[in-house]
Amino acid sequence: MKARIALFCAALFLAPATLSADMHAEAAKKPSISATQTVKVVTVVEAVDYEAKTVTLKGPEGNTQTIKAENTPNLEEVQVGDHVNIEYVRKLSIEVFTNEGVEPGEGVMTASAVNTPDQAPGGMEMTTAVMTATVAEINLEANTFKLNMPGGDVQEFEAANPENLKLAEVGDLVVTTLTEAVAIYLAEVPAE
Repeated sequence: MKARIALFCAALFLAPATLSADMHAEAAKKPSISATQTVKVVTVVEAVDYEAKTVTLKGPEGNTQTIKAENTPNLEEVQVGDHVNIEYVRKLSIEVFTNEGVEPGEGVMTASAVNTPDQAPGGMEMTTAVMTATVAEINLEANTFKLNMPGGDVQEFEAANPENLKLAEVGDLVVTTLTEAVAIYLAEVPAE
């Protein structure tokens, strides 16, 4: 479990390390916003197919979902009726920086890990998607701005906070980062 937490924390802190220290200092003067959502659910194992390496889980509202467990080294420890914890975290951040020659672009990174055979069955997966765009136009009167998107499209948006438009400039870099992580692990249920 400690290894899983360490891997998760390391991935979260390393993902945004692509920005320079100067850009981070400048970001304090530019608009930014972030939001995080966390969902924790305890499910019950409805079925296990050891040959196909799949597990069917039943959620608290009765819905079922079959997941692949092909890389789980100790799947044989999972039994019908076991409780499985699922933790899902989603973080979205949008930051504006003074552009240092970065063109609009996008990229995705995925990392996953499973527990070792001496640990309870479980694993995690994290995906981070980063998209950069440049500010093409700011219209203070209309409370709108346009962004040059990856692929060359120009899209117009309405500012949620009009004061942010005054802090940005044409040519600024807008970095949108979406991180989604899910951890699934066998729950320890106290003996009755």
